[in-house]
Order: sequence, then structure tokens, then C-alpha cells
Amino acid sequence: MTSTAVEITVKNAADIAIIGGSGLYQMQALTNKRSVKIETPYGEPSDDIVLGELNGVTVAFLTRHGQGHRLTPSEVPYRANIYALKTLGVRYIVSVSAVGSLQEKLRPLDMVIPDQMIDMTKQRVSTFFGDGAVAHVSMADPLSNL
Repeated sequence: MTSTAVEITVKNAADIAIIGGSGLYQMQALTNKRSVKIETPYGEPSDDIVLGELNGVTVAFLTRHGQGHRLTPSEVPYRANIYALKTLGVRYIVSVSAVGSLQEKLRPLDMVIPDQMIDMTKQRVSTFFGDGAVAHVSMADPLSNL
């Protein structure tokens, strides 16, 4: 699989993206894979984005921490990642994370789909707004349960 540069004008390459977390650095089930490098106004994404097919659907896959888990949570270029996926036409993102729980009923390998969150990542820009662009985004229901 080779990496190719892609113009920011690429649209409709994929409707859905999967962002891999700790331990999920590739998707074996993807076929017809190709790797694309996208430059954004926010710098480079965590890694090249892999486009491939999963059950006939084109999917964009991106490793949150980069290959080899080289980026700490505070170093992940979140804005560049989201911007790059948007340039590919992505409308839906499934983000996989490996986290623990203090509840005994939640055991290793259990899957949980949150509807609320607290972002404790520090020392990074946490918004696309600023520099004259003002917006208020409610965190009451921050995640979509489509």
C-alpha cells in the first residue's frame, strides 16, 4: 500500500470513518486499501488515512495516536484529524477508545457506547473557533446516537 498526496478538494471518498485508539492501528477486514496523505490548515493528521472497502462500503480509517502509538493524548492533532476526514466527505465517525471502568459489571472487552463525556485532555487547542469566529456548542448532548 503506497501513500499518495491528496488535494483538499477530494470529496465523497468515504461517508464513514473509523478512528482507531490504543491497540487498533489497522483494519484487517478492509479491502482495496489505499493510503492518502492530507495536509490541513491545522497541520498534519496523526497519520495517513487509509481508504478501503468494508462489506461494499468505502471507509476511511485513521489511527488516533499514529502508527506505533507515537502521540500522547495531548499531542494528537484532533483538529487536523477531523478536518482531513471532512475533506474526504466523511459524515459519520466511529471512534474506538480503550479505557477502564470503576464498575465491576464492566469487564475487559465489554463495549460501552457513551452518551456523555468529560474531556480531560490538556495543553491543546480544543476548538475550531476563535480568531474572530465565535460559536457556542452545547455539551448537553455532545454525541450522536444515530
